[in-house]
Amino acid sequence: MTRRPLLRRLATVTATATAIGAVLTLLAACSSSSGSAPAGSSTPESASSGSVSPAAAGTDLSGVTLRIGETGWKQQQLLLEKAGLADTPYGTDFSLFQGGNLQLEALGAGAIDLASASEIPPIFAAQSGGPGSLAIIAVREGNTLTQEIVAPEGSDIKDAAGLKGKKVAYVQNTTAHYFLLKALESAGLTWSDIEAVPLSTSDGLAALLSGQVDALASYGNAIISAHAKGATTVVDARDILSGNFVYVSTPATAQDPAKHAAIADYFSRLQRAFNWARANPDAWAAVIAEQTKQPVEQARATFTEGEAQRPSKFVPTSDAAIASQQDILDTFVKAGILTTTFQIGDFWSSSFDPELSAIEGEYVNG
Repeated sequence: MTRRPLLRRLATVTATATAIGAVLTLLAACSSSSGSAPAGSSTPESASSGSVSPAAAGTDLSGVTLRIGETGWKQQQLLLEKAGLADTPYGTDFSLFQGGNLQLEALGAGAIDLASASEIPPIFAAQSGGPGSLAIIAVREGNTLTQEIVAPEGSDIKDAAGLKGKKVAYVQNTTAHYFLLKALESAGLTWSDIEAVPLSTSDGLAALLSGQVDALASYGNAIISAHAKGATTVVDARDILSGNFVYVSTPATAQDPAKHAAIADYFSRLQRAFNWARANPDAWAAVIAEQTKQPVEQARATFTEGEAQRPSKFVPTSDAAIASQQDILDTFVKAGILTTTFQIGDFWSSSFDPELSAIEGEYVNG
């Protein structure tokens, strides 16, 4: 059975007090709301763009600066700005990284307060830092599309079994690494049955298109671009991956009352911003296209299909989410990627669960 970490018990008083305040504020807001939007509102969502979430109400956040990590491009920052939700009662400082693993390294070095990643980077950070080094505080559900193993146009590789003896590029220590392992296992193959080539997303795509490798396990724009060049799907990872994206902080940050309130408010704003994006797919697709250098129509299709498959939604931590991450850890141990096992649940914190339960109620699908 997965153990809940000690830091959860240490945060109980803070979380309980915050939750009570959140409920009282929410009840007051509901009783006094007129339901009318301020002048100049262009969408229903913008009516609440300047509001502070119940989790942050009553807390002086003027002295707080929340340092936030992002990967690839500043999706969260631009999403808040586009949705009219960037005017926070605390400072925000967004830093861009090329991978979730680098976000976790920055978190460990005290350079940021909040990191976001797939389930995998926190596993390596937890093993490296040990107990008390980090706290996984929230889950954002997301889609699992554009996570595939692909082969170039004209390839005779049609399924996972066809990867035997082939040169396969993959992105090491990522979801691509995990679903490649799972795909091989489902076909009765092992890692030694392929010639695995660890490459970055861009280098892997280039290697596939130039014929240097026979297949590519990757995600995101690399897969979209591969298909645009005629690549075909060998394995679709949509049913292999959980789609859980985790937010990670440190025990000290999570237990600091002001920063705790700021993070809870930030999660609320992100949820409302995703609501806005679903309601305004054309406007959000234009931002995605500009940042990722792809046609707007393609960006819109990818976004809307992803939201239809598994909408972006914050949820409280859960035993199921911990078990999903533990399975990845155990798979990596079995494959020899990690040398020793441990309980990843010891690094999870339920201290934000009261606020996350309220934020889950803010979810609107389209």
